[in-house]
Amino acid sequence: MTFLRLAAVFTVGLALPAVAQSFTSAAEVKPILSATKPQWIAVREWDGQDLIYFTNLLAWRCGVESVAYGVNGAAPEVPLVIEPCYKTEAQPNALKMDQGVLPFVTQALSSVQTVTVLVTYDDGSTDTADYARAAVLMP
Repeated sequence: MTFLRLAAVFTVGLALPAVAQSFTSAAEVKPILSATKPQWIAVREWDGQDLIYFTNLLAWRCGVESVAYGVNGAAPEVPLVIEPCYKTEAQPNALKMDQGVLPFVTQALSSVQTVTVLVTYDDGSTDTADYARAAVLMP
């Protein structure tokens, strides 16, 4: 009898559809972005410039209304141009980079000492983070 109950529960479990999150709302992406806050940005010296990468942050941009940043103590008022969320596609957070939008901004070589990032979610809430060059400099 125990075997039959177990088999019935297993069979019913198989019939239920898998519930997948689309990660397209603030409620879904906030926990991820909170957990990955130390990796929101990276700085890389490349081709005579400092590049500030926002790749990790932008990989979870669905549910984010806007991103702004400030360099070297400036308030985070510079809006970051970001790709739209592709809500009708299987991977809405995919970075296509086919619209001329890149996941980085350029600054003069060795000029970036600190970066402040302000994220505004689609529910109106915000989160900020401050980064020192040494903490986010890529080798």
